[in-house]
Amino acid sequence: MNTNELTFLKVIEAGSLKGAAEQLNTDPSSVSRKVAALEQHLGVKLIHRSTIRSQPTETGLIYFQGLKHIAEQQAELENRLQGLQDRPSGTLTIAAPVDFGSQFVMPVLSQMKATYADLNVELLLGSHFEDLTASGIDVAVRVGVLPDSGLICKGLGVAERVLVASPGYLEQIEGVTDPSGLSRCQFIFYSRAQANSQVSIKKGETTTRVKVSGGFTVNCVSAIKALVLAGHGVHLGPRWAFEDALRTGDLVALLPEYQLEGFPIHALYRPGGYVPAKIRCFIDLMSKHCKQAFSAQG
Repeated sequence: MNTNELTFLKVIEAGSLKGAAEQLNTDPSSVSRKVAALEQHLGVKLIHRSTIRSQPTETGLIYFQGLKHIAEQQAELENRLQGLQDRPSGTLTIAAPVDFGSQFVMPVLSQMKATYADLNVELLLGSHFEDLTASGIDVAVRVGVLPDSGLICKGLGVAERVLVASPGYLEQIEGVTDPSGLSRCQFIFYSRAQANSQVSIKKGETTTRVKVSGGFTVNCVSAIKALVLAGHGVHLGPRWAFEDALRTGDLVALLPEYQLEGFPIHALYRPGGYVPAKIRCFIDLMSKHCKQAFSAQG
């Protein structure tokens, strides 16, 4: 990485040309010239300059995130080559769905932060982070079937699914004794994709697919749980989210003698020859945590 690139990184991190100059022990005009030279080389504007703040343009932010990732990889690789201990360090940025991230990812990150003093962690909750480089994400945790991408994918486990409803709702529809009865239910969906698909349920060697319908689509498992508890319908979702309510009897599992395909859990990260210790450590701990948690289901 050349001097102009390192100077640009320092400007964004410091928030101003003056702040970067102070950290680099040089003058602001020198910093400005190096950033300008980099912009001329790339043919794009990287920062909005002012006397107080220097903020990245949209293109500059993307470039900053990419350079930062490269710099971290280079630092870790150099440490490894110099024989230093290969320990997680720097900033680990993870993206995960809201409910899954809160229940499963946060404990792993807390464990890593307590173990590795040189590690900082950042957890971004939501499913809208598609471009890992632009968002500065090291690992994205995804639940469900993955679309094709150029990212490296590591399986973390499979979460069991369950059909759930409140006892009161089942009384209203006079129960469900076989898969065909699901068509009489009002479903609460997590996504449009789920609303447009069929429920696939298996018993022995026979698989039955049922088209279901409903008026609620909510992309938050905890909100769905509240709706199901209130008797608004049936949901097909992860058992871990409803385990406590099933145990107390506040919710009932429909068709327990049938099998439902589980949710695969994956960790996605950008391709590259060297995977930093912080990513390897997170994926290893996350895999162990998921397998232990899911094996205890039911």
